[in-house]
Amino acid sequence: MADSTRAFLKHSLGQIAPMLRAGWQTMLRQGPGQIQFWFIAFGIGIVAGFAALAFRLGIAELQTFVYGTDDVMLASHLETLPWTWRVLVPVAGGLVVGLILHFFTPDARARTPADVIEGAALGEGRVEIRAGLASALASLITLSTGGSSGREGPVVHIGAMISTFVSRLINANGITGRDLLGCAVAAAVSASFNTPIAGALFALEVVLRHFAVHAFAPIVIASVAGTVVSRLNLGDVTEFYLPEGNVLEFYVELPAFLLLGLISGLVAVLLMKSIFWAEDVGDHVQRSLGLPRWLRPAIAGAMLGGIAIWFPHIIGVGYETTSAALTGRIAFWTVMVFAIVKGVAVTITMAGRMGGGMFSPSLMMGALTGLAFGYAATAIFPQVSGSETLYALAGMGAVAAAVLGAPISTTLIVFELTGDWQTGLAVMVAVSLSTALASRMVNMSFFLTQIERRGVHLAAGPQAWLLATFGVARLMRPVDPDDEVLEQTCWAMIEDGVYVDINSTLESAMPVFDRTGPDFLPVVELADEDTPPVLTGMLFHVDALRAYNAALAATAHEEHS
Repeated sequence: MADSTRAFLKHSLGQIAPMLRAGWQTMLRQGPGQIQFWFIAFGIGIVAGFAALAFRLGIAELQTFVYGTDDVMLASHLETLPWTWRVLVPVAGGLVVGLILHFFTPDARARTPADVIEGAALGEGRVEIRAGLASALASLITLSTGGSSGREGPVVHIGAMISTFVSRLINANGITGRDLLGCAVAAAVSASFNTPIAGALFALEVVLRHFAVHAFAPIVIASVAGTVVSRLNLGDVTEFYLPEGNVLEFYVELPAFLLLGLISGLVAVLLMKSIFWAEDVGDHVQRSLGLPRWLRPAIAGAMLGGIAIWFPHIIGVGYETTSAALTGRIAFWTVMVFAIVKGVAVTITMAGRMGGGMFSPSLMMGALTGLAFGYAATAIFPQVSGSETLYALAGMGAVAAAVLGAPISTTLIVFELTGDWQTGLAVMVAVSLSTALASRMVNMSFFLTQIERRGVHLAAGPQAWLLATFGVARLMRPVDPDDEVLEQTCWAMIEDGVYVDINSTLESAMPVFDRTGPDFLPVVELADEDTPPVLTGMLFHVDALRAYNAALAATAHEEHS
């Protein structure tokens, strides 16, 4: 027995030296590169943190200059100002925003997190910088002069611009570019809201849309760096303060939070669909009347100013109203009216192309929805109900999670914004139901539905959108000029309408293969209706499938590495 034990120990100890040598060699081959990347992530986190901090402070300074106070007590302060000031400031802000977007973006549209998500999937982690800078400035003016939106959307794109600059500087490939993008977004969100955990998970869940291990460490490093930048300047404080005793009284109360989750999901869907409907109406009116595109935000500002005469709480990010809802300082019918009016104001702001994000408005809508539900629930079942403000907290998370399509990061954001970790059960129940319901009534989230409306199918997964990344010109083969039979076959197929445009992608070519079943498709260059097509090559089905399969394998490797 003793001999076998000694032999076992000797054998085990003998394995240590080879393991250490192998580990050292791996460190020499791969370690420095990975460590270098972590330092880059740390640097990006610091820069993105300062950028987000500057954006936040810029909003506060400009808002104080225009209205005399920042967003903390804006709604109350606006009641002391003349009604003309509440109208003229949003109009002037909308006019300036319209001119900025008109001259510095190709489509007069502010960039949003949807563009960052699309850049991560289709642009190797890159986004537009010129249009992004204009969008950031436009959003800063919008949030300071009366727009009813949030600061997280511009902050996400600001972070993405920083990572894009670095990716171009080091000529990063797709995987590295996406990881850098995740780092910058995480740091920007963390610095903006003082939420390091949720910032990291937001980048993974919403922007990269995977939880790959290789991306986790650098994104966390960047998120922590951004948070440190914020806390050194603003202090370690939460955005909202909750009343004491905000606890779940009985487990029998949980079914009420299930119902709240369903109602919150419907509220989120109504808000999102209202925005998309209003965008379509705005586009139709703009085309019909021939309005210049720079005038659209000013018209939206005039509409917001008119609402603000009677409901000043719609102006700005709305943290004062959200805080009042979380502490139960708004009466039931006032809550109902505030929620409806806020939804209208957010719809006008977004459809008017004024810029800003959706997270803060969804927090406010959720808090108002939850508080109204809490008043009703505690009145009907007072013996088994806790505080109505707990419903406001759960509703805040539920609506925001449904809008963002991010139940994990939104739940953590709510906890970090409020500092209340004791009511997690109620929040998680409401968030899960609202997200499950809303994701089936839109394309997973507000951002993915925005992208879907552009004709890009990111919500369906890589198997759908990867086809759009392969241009036909990239995969086609030349036509042999000496093979007259093959050329005649190509022209016969073209006359039958079986061909593909050289400027198209596999997204349009693969359905033609499926419908007609040939081994190849003629590739033509189309000029106009009066000019005959020019045969430029052939796209073989096997080449298309080979490229598509390789892309699927690469995507799967990235998401599971």
